[in-house]
Amino acid sequence: MALKIRLARHGAKKRPFYWIVLADARCPRDGRFIEKLGTYNPMIEAENRLVMKEDRIKHWLSNGAQPTDRLAKFFAQAGYIAARPRPDQTKQPTPKAKAVERAKERAAREAAAAAAASE
Repeated sequence: MALKIRLARHGAKKRPFYWIVLADARCPRDGRFIEKLGTYNPMIEAENRLVMKEDRIKHWLSNGAQPTDRLAKFFAQAGYIAARPRPDQTKQPTPKAKAVERAKERAAREAAAAAAASE
């Protein structure tokens, strides 16, 4: 049985509140769970925004439970696990070859104009 530590959504419409639960990976997000490990309330900025049962979380992590990405970030901030490495960004937002060439030409023209103006 693959165990996941994940967020189960509770609360009203547009007012989210999450339980941190240990559940079988095959169960639905808000469905059956094995143990409640804490709460997360994203609507408040106070120190009790995130409440976790440290001993139980460490117990289940040592027994092979896998946290979701968001909870892995929370656990890393709390010092329960090592932080996951961030993947390198894709090359998609970088300018293409023609755009780089046009930028070089524009910079050369501006440099020539600045040199001509200073003479």
